[in-house]
Amino acid sequence: MYLTMNRFRIKPGQEDAFETLWKTRDSKLPDVAGFVSFHLMRGAQKPDHTVYISHTLWQDRAAFEGWTKSQAFRAAHKGAGSHGDLYLGPPDLEIFESVQHIAK
Repeated sequence: MYLTMNRFRIKPGQEDAFETLWKTRDSKLPDVAGFVSFHLMRGAQKPDHTVYISHTLWQDRAAFEGWTKSQAFRAAHKGAGSHGDLYLGPPDLEIFESVQHIAK
């Protein structure tokens, strides 16, 4: 498994707009080979921002890299830079490869 995670710092009062933006966008992910799951999670509220993370689980690195080079990726991220008023700086991308998996 391969996990990609973006950490967002959202300006106070912009949380609803940020969540709506994500909930209403056409992500294209379900149609992508190797896609497993996506989650958008709200975290701690700090004085100057609220933390959100998005994490996407892929079958492997090749599936993720294929997504980043696809037309679906470009379509899903079209206009992403036009919402800068929501963010306290750019998102931080973190990538992880599975070294152990335990499932029920």
